[in-house]
Amino acid sequence: MIKPVYWAAPKMDFGDNSMTSTQPDKQIDARGQQCPMPLLMAKRGLRELEPGMVLELLATDPSSARDLQSLQRLGGHKVETEVSETGIYRHTITKA
Repeated sequence: MIKPVYWAAPKMDFGDNSMTSTQPDKQIDARGQQCPMPLLMAKRGLRELEPGMVLELLATDPSSARDLQSLQRLGGHKVETEVSETGIYRHTITKA
């Protein structure tokens, strides 16, 4: 079983128009994980949050953007995705 890795958010350049200026309530590092692990790690992380709280998930798997859009569609959560120049996807999920 793979456990999510929680970390102190490293400084990363996501451009000047980063989506969130506040700290998320929970952060999960899914970099290096392939589909479906980023989605499963996000679902596990959301279980611990109250509605309105924010989860930040970092991933390197391009299909994570598609997977998390389905999480938005089916679960009603708000999902925003940014991609850094180095290919890291930052998904900001607000729990419904």
